[in-house]
Amino acid sequence: MSTPKTQTEWKLAALAEEVGVSPRTVRYYVQRGLLPAPPFKGPDTVYGEEHRVRLKAIRVLQARFLPLDAIQAELLRLSPEELRRLSESPVGPGSGMPPVPEEPPRMPPKRPGKDPTVEVARYQRWLLAPGLELHVSEQAEAKVRALAERVRALIEESEEGTPS
Repeated sequence: MSTPKTQTEWKLAALAEEVGVSPRTVRYYVQRGLLPAPPFKGPDTVYGEEHRVRLKAIRVLQARFLPLDAIQAELLRLSPEELRRLSESPVGPGSGMPPVPEEPPRMPPKRPGKDPTVEVARYQRWLLAPGLELHVSEQAEAKVRALAERVRALIEESEEGTPS
């Protein structure tokens, strides 16, 4: 069993060095959802023990050649204690790691109708002028389409009156 760490907070560069990754990698993992975002405090932003443990666990899983999507699913599946044990595993070949599962863990599929706020809508994109676009829903009523067409006509008329 390893000795407990006394440090519980790290600045980005110190955390990255502690775990053996670049600061850019840490930010990327936060963006991808592999790590929780730290409370933002500008230059005083600090990362905690959970970040360190998760980063070390990610390194172990990467050494097992798991893709990031599979690693994310594994991180969600593991309890905090299992995550800590995994993070304390040696990294690299011949480290006594259990074999990689044949099929990496998958995220459970979302059931249809579970989230009523998600809707798919298709839009037509009209380029009205350089730097100006109008997006019109394919389900838009005739009045809305007529209004959009009128806006386009007005812009065309105004462009005809300006010298090139």
